Parts: sequence; structure tokens; C-alpha cells
Amino acid sequence: MSELTFQEKLTKVQSELKAPKNQFNKFGNYKYRNCEDILEALKPVLAKYSLALKITDEPKEILGMLYMNSRVTVWDTEGTTAESEAQAFMTLDKKGMSSEQATGSASSYARKYALNGLFLIDDTKEIDSMDGRQQSNATTTNTSSAPKTKTRLPNSGAAFDKVKAFLENGGSMEEVRKKYNVSTEQENKLNSLLNQ
Repeated sequence: MSELTFQEKLTKVQSELKAPKNQFNKFGNYKYRNCEDILEALKPVLAKYSLALKITDEPKEILGMLYMNSRVTVWDTEGTTAESEAQAFMTLDKKGMSSEQATGSASSYARKYALNGLFLIDDTKEIDSMDGRQQSNATTTNTSSAPKTKTRLPNSGAAFDKVKAFLENGGSMEEVRKKYNVSTEQENKLNSLLNQ
């Protein structure tokens, strides 16, 4: 049997990697995985295929807003590489967080999504967990040809509070928009609440 190419090794890692959601958000009542969970699951699979991993962070600024840019690079013994990048804004004046904690939080969030991109880790179920329904371990596919309808996000109440908690714990507005119709006014209200 011939040795696997870099692309074949990467494909094997992507298909064999199982990164469980070991964390639990009591307020939002959902499970999630963090960067450390992904790395713990990833290291033995990378070693199996003689691949190495490097993660770098670089704080950047655009239009006066700070964000963390994280780059994940995987390579083989021949020096062939693949990369993925992700960004997370840093809110240095977030209530109850030091600037070091805010930087670390943005780094962890950006790293997680860079890893998700490179190793094809799907986090889309996390937003669905906000509504309190039990999640099945089985993957489901929507075979209906009818378009999915989204619920309008209420301006207050349990659903609004769950969305706020989801965002406070690193969730993205993009994921919220996949489930809810969110007005610009609601997005501004959520952003102002998160930045208090």
C-alpha cells in the first residue's frame, strides 16, 4: 500500500475526528464544545497521520474596533500545508471582564472557528439547543423541498434571553439569523446589552 498524500491524510483526519460537546451552559440549557475540547480530540488523530498543528493569534484593528485573527495551520513531514483563519471582535470594556480575559476569550473563540473551518467541525446544532428541545446524536437531513421558515425574534421574553445568553457565550449573530428573523433594531439592542 502506498503512503497517503497530504490531502488524503487531511481528509482522514476530517472524517475520523470526533470532538464531543463536553461543556454545558446551564442558563441556555445547551451543550457546546470549546477550543480545548477540539484540540484534545484532534491531537491523537493528527499523530496517527504524522501531521503537525500550529495556531497563531494576531490582534488587529479595523475602523477603531479590535479583533483577534487566529490562523490554524496543519502540515506533514514534506512541508505541505493547509490553513484556515477566523476572527472574533474583542470588547475590552465588557462588564466583569479584564482586558486580558476579553483578549483570551476572543482568541479562544477565533481559534475554535478556525479549527472548525479546517477540520470541518459542524457547530450548527448549538443555536437549536437554545429552545430547550432534546438533541439527538443522530444526524438528520432535511429532504423536504419546502423552504425552512424562521421565527421572528421577540423583543423580550425567554427566546430573547436565550439568544442573549447564546451570544454572551461566544455564539454568533449569523447563527441566530439562521433560526430567527432579527431586525436591525433587535441586533443593535443585543449588541448594546452585550457591551454593557
